[in-house]
Amino acid sequence: MSGVQTHTGTASHYGRLRERVGRHEPAWLTDFRDRSLGRFEDLGFPLGSDEEWRFTPVGAIAETPFGPADVPNEDDIQAALARALYGSADFAQLVFVNGMFRSDLSDINGLPRSVEVGSLRNACQSHSDIVRANLGAVASGGPSFTSLNGALMDDGAFIHLPAGVLVDRPIHIAHVSLSGDSPIGVHPRSLVIVGEGSSAVIVESFHGAGDMPYLTNGVFEAVVGPNAGLEHYRLQMEAESAYHVGRTAVRLARDARYTSHSVAFGAAISRHDLGAVLGGENGVCTFNGLYMGDRRQLLDSHTVIDHATPHCESHELYKGILNGHAHGVFNGKVFVRKDAQKTDAKQTNQALLLSDTARIDSKPQLEIFADDVRCTHGATVGQLDADSLFYLRSRGISLEDARSVLIHAFASDIIDRMSLAEIRSQLEGVLLASLPKTSTAFWEMAE
Repeated sequence: MSGVQTHTGTASHYGRLRERVGRHEPAWLTDFRDRSLGRFEDLGFPLGSDEEWRFTPVGAIAETPFGPADVPNEDDIQAALARALYGSADFAQLVFVNGMFRSDLSDINGLPRSVEVGSLRNACQSHSDIVRANLGAVASGGPSFTSLNGALMDDGAFIHLPAGVLVDRPIHIAHVSLSGDSPIGVHPRSLVIVGEGSSAVIVESFHGAGDMPYLTNGVFEAVVGPNAGLEHYRLQMEAESAYHVGRTAVRLARDARYTSHSVAFGAAISRHDLGAVLGGENGVCTFNGLYMGDRRQLLDSHTVIDHATPHCESHELYKGILNGHAHGVFNGKVFVRKDAQKTDAKQTNQALLLSDTARIDSKPQLEIFADDVRCTHGATVGQLDADSLFYLRSRGISLEDARSVLIHAFASDIIDRMSLAEIRSQLEGVLLASLPKTSTAFWEMAE
């Protein structure tokens, strides 16, 4: 076994949970769940000696018997949605509460009729052939958490764009988790298929509330067809009591474009594995990431860009802001395969440490097997620039305001890359609320 079961009876616990899900579903899906559970039982939870997980201790997750979620109180749901449904006037909304689709809270009006948008659970019945051909095809293998998701997936979004469809209205997949009297685990799974020449903008957000620990273990997989485009926002804003593990897996065909904006602000422990395979010539992949932690949060970002074909581009910029005893992790890999000539790849990680006890472990990596490429990578870690602070203070700006200006400018480099004004506004509000206490008059003057 390459993993470890650190809690006595863990395997049987999740085996019993597996028996509770998947009744009255297609036989192929039952087989998919059983194979996934078998792989999870073989692997177990990751060991600290596993190089990919040595900075992300999962003992607290492994030792907590996360059970099925109850149906929350409707008042609590509405209070949580008030924080989660930003952009509601312009976005199509798919709402999932404790992992289950809520059609009464969702709104998919205004989308082209040819676009299939809804519950993955329902799509396994109504679009069985499409789901069967694609579910797990992109997010195969990977961490044992992916297999646990495959065994216990509650529900998730199913989005299918046929060829030649341009979706102007952003589609928001809102995951809301509300803990109860005992630890709960939710395992959402989303499947997105973008047909040839089509394009869409998808916002995936995770919010939560409650003092009881809960686990979100989500998987998002997407197939982007020839000459198609997908812009994907992933906003992790979980409660402080949460453990959040996520995986995003994307495959691009020729001339396809994929842009990821990944934001991690919440959860006690957060881990996101983001991977894209450039499977056709002239593909373009962009990863933008921002993580911000305080107190004793751990925020781990693992990325992989696989240049499998020639004439492709990838651009990656991740930034972290860490205060208190927060711990940030960035592990970014770029693979350039033997036949992937004319590759152009750039990767950068920058971290800003606001306290002497904050910590960052950064490991950008290039593995190049082709000889006609342009590839760069690098990482910088530091504190606020003393000269810049001195310059601002010499012009009558207080120390707290000067610190806020520099932190805001550092983060805005990522936020300004986002095309959706509603998301930029939401993140600006969260960022400003987390900055050192500053005078309202100063920001009003700056605006």
